[in-house]
Amino acid sequence: MTETNPLTKKDFKSDQEVRWCPGCGDYAILNAVQAVCARMGIAREDTVFVSGIGCSSRFPYYMSTFGFHTIHGRAPAIATGIKTANPELSVWIVTGDGDGLSIGGNHLAHILRRNVDVNILLFNNQIYGLTKGQYSPTSPVGRRTKTSPMGSIDRPFNPISFALGCNATFVARTYDSNLKHMERTFEAAARHKGASFVEIYQNCVIFNDGCFEDVVDKKVRDDRMIDLVPGEPMIYGKQREKGIKVEGFETNVTGADDASVWDPTLSSSAPAFTMSMMDENPGHPNPVGVFRAVSAPSYDEVSASQVAEAITESGAGTIRDLVYAGETWEVS
Repeated sequence: MTETNPLTKKDFKSDQEVRWCPGCGDYAILNAVQAVCARMGIAREDTVFVSGIGCSSRFPYYMSTFGFHTIHGRAPAIATGIKTANPELSVWIVTGDGDGLSIGGNHLAHILRRNVDVNILLFNNQIYGLTKGQYSPTSPVGRRTKTSPMGSIDRPFNPISFALGCNATFVARTYDSNLKHMERTFEAAARHKGASFVEIYQNCVIFNDGCFEDVVDKKVRDDRMIDLVPGEPMIYGKQREKGIKVEGFETNVTGADDASVWDPTLSSSAPAFTMSMMDENPGHPNPVGVFRAVSAPSYDEVSASQVAEAITESGAGTIRDLVYAGETWEVS
């Protein structure tokens, strides 16, 4: 249900004390999400936030909506049940790089491939913060932590590539030090019909401070980062003088006049996948923004139509009829 009276960001602030470490990027993310929820105009009682385990998973307590703090990695399963049972709800999943890509990796993959109409926010700080600093599935090779004292030897996940590999219909990346960019990205995700996946570069000031500083710091980000804006040329640089030209599966740094126009609506995910790996090429910027945004039937939508069809053909039925339907056996 859409509210008739305009909602404000304050309407989505709960009465709970927000308790993250001072300086944590989660505060800014919470602020941006509350602003977007108000802008969407969906009633608070029709909005649900679901989380797993981790620092980010405190999120439902701080939203004045319905919420469910579930178990490690299983938020997608709970959210799928909520959305399937009541497709009219606006459902959000809040997870982290550990919760979502380690124990929850299988659940995350399936909710994306099924295209359940939920909004997934993955806070990526390349560390396990709540359990005090172990390396995570996104920690870079060589990262020294309590569980990798000689440096991690695991090759990390690229969350964007992971989501694209699951055939997600909306994939984006933003970062916690740019409120306007977060709000723009979250709103685009919320308006998408189907599963939306947003990776957020989020700083952990205690256990992995400055993990994305070489990209997001104001002193360097104009040259180290490129914003993928649908329908606009891929240009960057302090003077907006550099561009990215896509040729097949290759990207080349060029002048702004030769930059390719970015289109995330292509049916093939190949261009988006190429962009997700672009920063691994020497001299290339790190991409943020919208990588993919395509239309496809949502899981909850198709499920609801099948239920309606079955009721039309066979009637509503009862649990008793279901139990005794088909082959039965009598044990004596």
